[in-house]
Amino acid sequence: MFSKILIANRGEIAVRIIRACREMGIKTVAVYSEADKDALHTQLADEAVCIGPASATNSYLNMESIISATIVTKAEAIHPGFGFLSENSKFASLCEKCNIAFIGPDAELIDKLGNKSEARNTMMAAGVPVVPGTKEPVKDAVRGRELADGIGYPVIVKASSGGGGKGMRVVNAPEDFEKEFMTAQRESVSAFGDDTMYIEKFVVNPRHVEFQILADSFGNVIHLGERDCSIQRRHQKMIEESPSIAISDELREEMGNAAVLAAKTVGYENAGTIEFLLDKDNKYYFMEMNTRIQVEHGVTEMVTGTDLIKEQIRISAGLPLSYSQEDIKIQGHAIECRINAEDVTKNFMPCPGRINDVHIPGGNGVRIDTAIYAGCEIPPFYDSMILKVIVHDNNREAAIRKMISTLGEVVIDGVTTNLDFLYELMHEPDYQNGNVDTGFIEVHYDI
Repeated sequence: MFSKILIANRGEIAVRIIRACREMGIKTVAVYSEADKDALHTQLADEAVCIGPASATNSYLNMESIISATIVTKAEAIHPGFGFLSENSKFASLCEKCNIAFIGPDAELIDKLGNKSEARNTMMAAGVPVVPGTKEPVKDAVRGRELADGIGYPVIVKASSGGGGKGMRVVNAPEDFEKEFMTAQRESVSAFGDDTMYIEKFVVNPRHVEFQILADSFGNVIHLGERDCSIQRRHQKMIEESPSIAISDELREEMGNAAVLAAKTVGYENAGTIEFLLDKDNKYYFMEMNTRIQVEHGVTEMVTGTDLIKEQIRISAGLPLSYSQEDIKIQGHAIECRINAEDVTKNFMPCPGRINDVHIPGGNGVRIDTAIYAGCEIPPFYDSMILKVIVHDNNREAAIRKMISTLGEVVIDGVTTNLDFLYELMHEPDYQNGNVDTGFIEVHYDI
């Protein structure tokens, strides 16, 4: 087992990883930008190293600075968390060259599965259902329109290296294609440094259902059930649940087996997520694979009693999985709400600033993942998510009641958040009845 791990991230996921390492008896190194010098993760880690100025490009995306910090502190491994360099094959390769363990799949697998276009082809070869779309990456808008005309509208343009809803545009008509393609492409270049795109048929208002997998170096691959992430705004998830009430036990087994098959086909190793679209007829289609830990991993942990971060570390240290497929039992229901520093009334505009006061509730079946504290600053340079509320209870109805109670106790003074919006959403009858899909927000709210 590793004796020291560097966390190449910030915010709540960095804190989450530090806590898991503490419980495993592993020392930690935090890296931080100048804007994050007083951040919680820098205070909780055993060591902290400044890696650059405030901008992510010069700090959390600065591979050389992160590798140097790892070498100087004599850390044996790097956990990238999610976002930033977590799905960057160049960084994973650089770690390998420097004899540093990258806690995630190797560079070749990140390229194969992290590249959305190549992942589609891989899944088709494995016999996993895939939404109709392009087989090769597309860089040119004119060629893209020709392909889109052949697929049939509406289509969705996606960044091959994308994630988190960035570099994506829905196109409803041919005359809009080139403008939307170029907009998505610019966003992809800005966020991921990659101008390759792909195009697929847009499935109107499906459910977004993803399966968590774990795979070790001994060929053991398991799934830990699904998460329903259908409540989204502009492809950004807002609420996640496990299990999905739209899936029968038979469909769960079929989709879970498809996810495991996909991972085995490519020789996958570490934690990963296979994301599916589920249409009105309960037909499912592979959408993409995330080769990292997910923001919403906590709901899976709550219903399965597992620790995905610890499993990631164990796998990267060359140890076998702690669980077999037979060990995984989904018990009860878990829901997660993402609390962001943003103004819902102003098109969800980010609202950085100082946290004057904060009250974080607790209780049976309540989990809060956050890095905020009274007096801390929310910088304007990074993602606006500041806190995740996760609850668990015996069934979905009880979990919704618990979430309403918990959200009603959260106090965050100093910055505007989406807390009230999520509280109201929990009371929405269609949400409570499980009548949700990816178009839920647009249908129910004039925002």
